[in-house]
Amino acid sequence: MGKTSASKVSRGPGRPRSEEIRQRILEAAYELMEDVGFNDLTIEAIAVKAGVGKPTIYRRWSSKARLVMDAFFAATNSELIFPDTGSAKEDIRQQMKQLVVVMTSSRGQMIAMLIGGGQTDPELIEAFRENWLMPRRNHGGQVFKQGIERGELRADVDLDVMIDALYSPLFYRLLLKHAPLTEAFVDSLVDVVMQGLAI
Repeated sequence: MGKTSASKVSRGPGRPRSEEIRQRILEAAYELMEDVGFNDLTIEAIAVKAGVGKPTIYRRWSSKARLVMDAFFAATNSELIFPDTGSAKEDIRQQMKQLVVVMTSSRGQMIAMLIGGGQTDPELIEAFRENWLMPRRNHGGQVFKQGIERGELRADVDLDVMIDALYSPLFYRLLLKHAPLTEAFVDSLVDVVMQGLAI
C-alpha cells in the first residue's frame, strides 16, 4: 500500500511540471525575442532565462526558429480566432480588426522582426508560414467557402487572391509604416474588396 501510494504521488505532478517547463521556455523565448530580436537570440540565453538546460530545449524543439514560432503562436493564437457571426464579411472584418490590435501592439514588432529575419533565414520564414500564416489562411478560406455556400459571395472567386487582397495591405502598412493601421482602415478595406465579391 505504502509503495503504491508513494508511486502515485511521485508520478502525479510529473506532467504539470513538464508543461510548466515548456511554458517557461516559451515565455523566455518570447520575451528575449522582444528584447534582442531573432538574430541575436540564443538558445543559451533562453535556457538561462527559463532556468533549464539547453538539452531540455533541444529535446522539444529542433531549432531556434521552431521555438520562436511556437512562442509567438502561443502568445497570439487566442487573439486571432475567426468569429462566427453568420456573415463571411463580418467574420473577416472582425478578425482583421483583431489582427490590427495585435499589429499595433508590441506583438506587431515581433511579426515585423520575424518577417525581416526570415528574408535571410529560410527556416524561420518557413516556420512563420507553416505555424502562423497558413493556419490563418486556411481558416479564412473556410470562412469564404461558407460565404459562397450561403450565397453571399460569387462562386467563381479565387480564394487565395481574395485573402491576399484583404490581408496584404495590413502587412504593407505594418512593415512600411507609411500610414496608420486602424479599425477605420479595416472597415474601408473590407467594404471595397468585398463589394467586388458579392453576388
